[in-house]
Amino acid sequence: MSFSTIDYLATGNPKQQEVYRLLQQYAVWDILLPYTPLLAGTIPIAIDIDTSDLDIICCWQDQTAFIAHICQHFAHYQHFRIIATQVRQRETVIANFVLDGFEIEIFGQNRPSAQQEAFRHLLIEHEILLSRDNDFRQQIIALKQAGWKTEQAFAHLLGLSGDPYIALLQYHQP
Repeated sequence: MSFSTIDYLATGNPKQQEVYRLLQQYAVWDILLPYTPLLAGTIPIAIDIDTSDLDIICCWQDQTAFIAHICQHFAHYQHFRIIATQVRQRETVIANFVLDGFEIEIFGQNRPSAQQEAFRHLLIEHEILLSRDNDFRQQIIALKQAGWKTEQAFAHLLGLSGDPYIALLQYHQP
């Protein structure tokens, strides 16, 4: 499975197909193409719950230009907000808005999208899910429905200690 494009969503489960139509209808992917967008989070690997958002990872070279681009194209959408902050000691821009009932989060940093933690987590979680049975997937979903973050749920079920975000990045299949 390649997560480098969103094409796989077109033939995925009903929610993935709905997300694909949404991203196409509003040209979200096309608008973000200059920033190498990648979809991360739970929807690509089918462990989403009703409140799951769409996490779009981007890479910017010029933070000011990236913020201007995001504002120009998305500021008119419901509940739009954008902040420049630091996440794990990296300059980060986070924009949120709602499209047709889906919360969208655009997360941009000045490093390649595929090297950002959220995308790396996606790849690791996908590999773990492929190596486990459907019961494991259902346990992850149940923990998420109980309020757990995705990385926390994986770390708990895998018996990983310490910071779940770091532990998952360091996880190697037995």
